[in-house]
Formats: sequence, structure tokens, C-alpha cells
Amino acid sequence: MKTSRVTSALGLLFRPCTTTPITRLAPDLWAQTRWLHENAQRQLPAVPAPIPFVPDVETFLTLIGRGLKQHASKFPTWEALFSLTSEQLRELGVEPPRTRRYLLQWRQKFREGRFGIGGDLKHVDNGVAELKVYEYLEDPLTPVRYVVNVPAGTKLDQLPREELTRVDGYKVQGIHTIVGPYALPTKNGGSRIKVTEGMWEDKRGHKVDGGERRRAEVRFKRGVAERKALREKQGFY
Repeated sequence: MKTSRVTSALGLLFRPCTTTPITRLAPDLWAQTRWLHENAQRQLPAVPAPIPFVPDVETFLTLIGRGLKQHASKFPTWEALFSLTSEQLRELGVEPPRTRRYLLQWRQKFREGRFGIGGDLKHVDNGVAELKVYEYLEDPLTPVRYVVNVPAGTKLDQLPREELTRVDGYKVQGIHTIVGPYALPTKNGGSRIKVTEGMWEDKRGHKVDGGERRRAEVRFKRGVAERKALREKQGFY
């Protein structure tokens, strides 16, 4: 089953052209067609490079949530994930339409460098990153503490200060406690964060009384039922 899905995805990417060969067109039409083709090629969205926290297709789909991880086998390469059109995603079985739209939105965010939590991490090993509290003195009475990401098993004094960068979304509470999304304390001090399904998910709003379209109708019928129940309780039928 997996092999057939990979073949299907590759077929969508390399589908042969069935249009009339441009050599059969009139010279002026041939020139226009060539210009349009070259212009379309220039406008193709760029495929962004993976980052340490998101090295492959499965991790990306896991992070953005909404069950998209189940479609990971339909994308044979990172380039396929960022190249397939909405129509091609539909042919691959990425349903319903709102799920495709959500995936396309996150693809664009990733291209623009708008990552979720952990997107700025530089040292990640098998989906796990270690965080430490770095402290220095601006003056003898003012210690400065912030959270940094270090390679697994590395001590802070083994790294030069210029290589220690602050991690967004995490802060130091007290002296050595790291607080932030998905931060888990470790035995040797500091914390770690691990790739978890839905870490970057944009949560859908909760519909109240059937959503915008049916809200007035639902509330009207509820009011009628409540008034009828009140009349019956008071002895009016």
C-alpha cells in the first residue's frame, strides 16, 4: 500500500503534458506560450530547507496536528510536500477540503519562517532538544538568567558564550526552573522538549449553539421550549 501511494505521488509530480506541442503553434502564439511557461516557472513557490526541529515530512505533519500525520506516507520527499497543488492533494486523498487548506496555510508559514514553538532550536537529537539556564552578571548585584539550547550531554562551560542564544517562548522561574510549553524537567538540571503531535496546531474555535448560521434558529427554538416548559410547570396548557 505504501509503495502504491509513493508511486501515485510521483506520478502527480511528473505527469506528462498532454497539450498541443508548441512547435505546431503559430510563431506569435509560440512566443506567448514560451513566455507564459517561463514566467510560471519563475513564480513557483520555493521549497524551504528543513530546520533542526523539523527535519522531515512526518515531523512537520506531526507538529501541525489535525490528524495530518496519517498522510505522511503520501509524500515521498520533502520537495513533494511543498510542491503538490491543492488538486493533487485531493487526488492523494487529503480530505476534507479544510484540511487541505490548513496544510497549504502551514506550508506558506514555514516558507516565511513563521515557525511554532521550538522553531529556533539549533541542537535537536531525534526530536528532543535540551534546555539549560545560562547565568551571567551584568554587575556584581544583577544576575541575568535566560534559557539556551545546548547539544545533548553538553555542559554550559564547554560552549563559548557567543554560541549560546536565547530560546523564544521559555523563561527562568526562580533560579534554575525553566517554564514554557512542553518543557519537561530533567534529572541533571534544565529541561527538554520533544516533538509532540499538535505542538504547532492552530486550534479550531468551538461552535456555540450550532455556529453562526444556525445560532439564531437554535436559540429561538430553545426559548420556545423553555417558555412552554415554564407554562406547563405553572399549570397553563
